[in-house]
Parts: sequence; structure tokens; C-alpha cells
Amino acid sequence: MTTSVTLKGQLRELLPALRRFAISLCGNVADADDLLQSTLERLLSKGIPEQVEVMPWAFKVCRNLWLDDHRARQVRERATQQPELQQASVDSDEAQMTDKLQLEDVDAALHQLPHEQRTILALIAVQGLSYREAAAIIGVPTGTIMSRLARARSKLAQIMGIANDPLDQHQSGASL
Repeated sequence: MTTSVTLKGQLRELLPALRRFAISLCGNVADADDLLQSTLERLLSKGIPEQVEVMPWAFKVCRNLWLDDHRARQVRERATQQPELQQASVDSDEAQMTDKLQLEDVDAALHQLPHEQRTILALIAVQGLSYREAAAIIGVPTGTIMSRLARARSKLAQIMGIANDPLDQHQSGASL
């Protein structure tokens, strides 16, 4: 196991990137900070296995904690879908908001993607990791990363109404 002093120093260096990753998974800063705290607690209490790099392990722990929480929320939401427990929808306010910033539009589109695709985009497009690094974090082959990334980019372009034709993207200067 990595020594406590060394691990704390490495985690301190990873903190900004790990926080950005948590925000990209959660969609809001408050939940992301909770996820980050849980991730750090887990890493510090359980340590890092021998011969394992800290960065991919930290991202993997963060992702796994998020998945656990995401699944638990889905179970709770299904349990509350009984008619007597439903609340009135507040989506009408969001539907009236037509003057959003482009960043808000991208964020909303990202959260329409399946979590596998959103995770890949977060690791590669936001964090700047290589396909190999992302594959190690998620535990899938590099080819799977590449195909999920291609599907994620295509779906994101579709959601945002951006032409998916490479010639159109080249002419307009748009790229994902």
C-alpha cells in the first residue's frame, strides 16, 4: 500500500481534476463535493493497492461511488412513483427558459446521455485523458472506449441540433 503521507500528497495534486470529474458526473457542485469527499474518505481509509497508479484508481473509486449512489437514487425514485406520493411537475419554468448560455445547453445535453457515454466524455474531453487511461479507469477495452466516445459525440450533436456531417462541422467550425 502507498504510505499515508505520499498518498495525501498525490491526492492533493489530483483534487482539482477529481473535482471536475465529480461535477461532470453529478451535474451540480453540491452533489459533486459530497461525492469528492466520499471518494477521498474511501481512498484514505482503504488505501491504494500495491502496483496501482493513484490517478486511475482515484477516478475509478469516484466513478464507482457515483454509480452506487445513482443506482440507489433510481430505486428510491421508482419507490416514490406511487400516485399518492407524486409532486406537481416544475418543468414549466425550465421550458420557458429560452435564453440559456451555451455551457448550460451542453451541460443539459450531457445529462441526457447514458451514464457510460457521459463518463467517457468527462474522462476524455473534460479531463484530457487518453483512451488507454480511460479504459483502465472504467475497466473496458480501448476499442469500447472509442466506440462509446463516438456514440456519445454523435448523440450529443443530435441532442444539441448540431449537424453530424463532418463537412458541415468543418464549415461551421463546430466540433465536439
